[in-house]
Amino acid sequence: MNRITKITGLLATGLIILSSCTDNTPSSPYTEILTQPPFAGLTDSIKNEKTDPDLYFRRAVLLNSNNFQEPALLDFEQAWALKKEEKFAYAISTILVDKNPDSAVVFLNQSLKELPQSILLHLSLARSYNAQNKTEEALKTCDEILQMNPEQVDALKLRAGLLEKKQDFATAVSTLEKAYAITPYDIELNYILALKYAETKNQKVIRLCDSLIKMDSLGVHADPYYYKGIYYSNMNDKPKALSLFNEAIKHDYNFLDAHIEKGIILYDQQNYEEAYKSFNLAMTISPKYADSYYWMAKCQEATGNKAEARLNYQRAYGLDKTLKEAKEAADRIVN
Repeated sequence: MNRITKITGLLATGLIILSSCTDNTPSSPYTEILTQPPFAGLTDSIKNEKTDPDLYFRRAVLLNSNNFQEPALLDFEQAWALKKEEKFAYAISTILVDKNPDSAVVFLNQSLKELPQSILLHLSLARSYNAQNKTEEALKTCDEILQMNPEQVDALKLRAGLLEKKQDFATAVSTLEKAYAITPYDIELNYILALKYAETKNQKVIRLCDSLIKMDSLGVHADPYYYKGIYYSNMNDKPKALSLFNEAIKHDYNFLDAHIEKGIILYDQQNYEEAYKSFNLAMTISPKYADSYYWMAKCQEATGNKAEARLNYQRAYGLDKTLKEAKEAADRIVN
């Protein structure tokens, strides 16, 4: 009798442990969070309906929107364990691709065995490969998506970005043009394409930006003027570029890149005083913008103020460790 009692007790304990491993409720390490508003109501519902994947999903969405990613991930995973639904897998991958791309790739390859036709999961896999700097794998996945749906604009945009990483600018632009032909009303896509046109000295940027300016009846968008400025700067028409950067700043006083590009033109013209003002203004708008300090330092060095130049080079490198030229310049200067 005692032996039976002990076995029954062990079985009960085992069930409790199993429940705590799969439930993400009061026994979880996030009990304090899950039992507080606004999560408490859903937690109570989960206690009563432990096999309802939508309850876990709803709580996960709420957790994620409140920046509780770890418990949100557990809930998304529990929803997926209960039901192999695309939105559950996509939610898991969205968190993993930011936190751990390696785990995202493993999970997505497994989930695609369950849902092989999911465009969303293929897209997430391509982004995960990109986060790992596995450009070829990411491109291959994009191509698989486009075989399933040749008009998948997100895949086309991602493919263009990957091609640019490979320095294949011409094919990147033609890929963006395909996307634009499908969704010409996509403003973000318009801006991406305009910038690529400008960077590759493609005069199509003028017509595209003029159409964007015409559509902007309130005159609130600065980007089209900026992209035209980049184009004319690259074509070595500096006066035209300068006027367009000024126009961009009129539309958006806080447009940092426009201030920097304007300052670079003035610097190249050896107008160091006005160039410095432009870079200093950018620094005032965003005190943690490393490029502002770098170019301020270049102006100071050009005018013989080496001590201040060295300090600003050091500030630039301190804010952005990839700015190796700033460190080299600081090391080069002897007070």
